[in-house]
Amino acid sequence: MDLNDDYLAMRRLGEVSKALCHPTSLDSVWHRTAMDSPMPSLTTLDEIMGRLRVALFPGFFGTAKVWRESIGYHVSANLDSIYRLLSEQIRRGYCFACSTGDSCRDCDLRGKEAAMQLLDELPRIRELLVSDAQAGYEGDPAATSPGETIFCYPSMYTMIHHRIAHVLYKNKVPLIPRIISEMAHSRTGIDIHPGAQIDECFFIDHGTGVVIGETCIIGKHCRLYQGVTLGALSFPKNEDGTLMKGNLRHPILEDNVTVYAGATILGRITVGAGAVIGGNVWVTTDVPPRARLTQEKAHRE
Repeated sequence: MDLNDDYLAMRRLGEVSKALCHPTSLDSVWHRTAMDSPMPSLTTLDEIMGRLRVALFPGFFGTAKVWRESIGYHVSANLDSIYRLLSEQIRRGYCFACSTGDSCRDCDLRGKEAAMQLLDELPRIRELLVSDAQAGYEGDPAATSPGETIFCYPSMYTMIHHRIAHVLYKNKVPLIPRIISEMAHSRTGIDIHPGAQIDECFFIDHGTGVVIGETCIIGKHCRLYQGVTLGALSFPKNEDGTLMKGNLRHPILEDNVTVYAGATILGRITVGAGAVIGGNVWVTTDVPPRARLTQEKAHRE
């Protein structure tokens, strides 16, 4: 490329820059946060999740060797870092969601409080995750120990993210719970909205392609296989044509429900305790407790 070619390239780049910065184009993508705060950092949130995995399962994750006698020191130092990093990311989330762009002056305090609320919940989150690991071990004959499910299984990786994101979601933290959920989704192919309520001893075998919607309620000792969808049957709209937000539109699975690969369960219906949904079944009506729903039965009904 000679000097003339360089000159022409610079002119063309200048035209592209001018077009991208034109108000008619820029206005469609420009988002001003409160106090012009930076957007949340995906890199920092990834670090936070790594630190939380270490806090919840010491010895399984992280590079440092941890001794039982000194574990209190390691946990305290790690929690301090999590608190500081997470407070800032939640603050940015609040600023992102601020509708006025400049009136939110308490985002810093709200970020610190929401971060502390999550840390307060870590003992309970660990209890739930331990029950999930045990469910994975008991539900998969290929698993050699609960520890293997913690370290290797996509279900556990996803549930660590989900149980953390769900606490933030319950505490009305904007944006950050969804980012945390999507981090797991992109790695495992399991898509769980942070609003979904999932009780103890939950296991997803294989996992790829599972979708669990925002208003799902899943009871104790439930198991899903790959390709299962717990979704909405329809999307009601407001008078102006926009989708209604917050309505209850996803299924309820009572305790001890098993859903096999490829099944699709849609709408605010209830699958009764102990029911088994066979593979590739389409379900849009309530399922009685202890029922066995196969393709043949579903087609007949």
